[in-house]
Amino acid sequence: MIKPEINTSLFKRLRFVLVETSRPGNIGATARAMKTMGFSDLVLVNPRFADAAQQDEAVAFASGAQDILGSARIVGSIDEALAGCNFVAAVSARLREFSPPVVTPRRLAMQVTSDHGLNAALLFGNERFGLPNSAVEKCNVLINIPANPEYSSLNLAQAVQVLAYECRTAVYGDEIAATDIGFQGESAGIEQIEGMYTHLEQALVAIEFLDPENPRRLMSRLKRLFSRTSLEAEEVNILRGIAKQILAKK
Repeated sequence: MIKPEINTSLFKRLRFVLVETSRPGNIGATARAMKTMGFSDLVLVNPRFADAAQQDEAVAFASGAQDILGSARIVGSIDEALAGCNFVAAVSARLREFSPPVVTPRRLAMQVTSDHGLNAALLFGNERFGLPNSAVEKCNVLINIPANPEYSSLNLAQAVQVLAYECRTAVYGDEIAATDIGFQGESAGIEQIEGMYTHLEQALVAIEFLDPENPRRLMSRLKRLFSRTSLEAEEVNILRGIAKQILAKK
């Protein structure tokens, strides 16, 4: 199956920035979350451990995303982490009195995907204290994940996963579900399906499940049922084979 060409440039234009992360495990889990969604640009601002990306806990939580850890850059300031970016989004559960416009992850994903001129960064704060106001003020938007208001605390890597997922979905749209995995047969034609309905109706009459003198809306309902299944030619042949055997037994 030939798929339409999809602009995947967002995977090179979007940077994930972790600010003063305390736990190496969260850095590793972030790398894993990024890799599963196709992103690779990870920058660490003053992590608690200078060798945070090499810590055993980080490697364990990365679970196969060691390449993302290995290429992660460690910098000394947020300004350095954002070098080359022209659009920055702060991710925070805490709303500020004075903050940039608040958007959802989905709206942010649509914006950075549709505007190919944006070199964007997502800014995630410390596990305990989040992002300082001075960092949020550098950003174009503030992302608030619409979680349960009674318990809105997301683990750092969970928040990264939500944003990475929304961005990937925005890039691929419905194509994300169209894979070559599994058997995909030839779609049945209208004539094939109509022939199946005729054959099936004959079989149902033969076993007296359908009364031709009082058919009600049985066939209409069966047609409605099958219309939701995107029948394949082979499936139509199977159903006609069943109808044939029913008629042969009568």
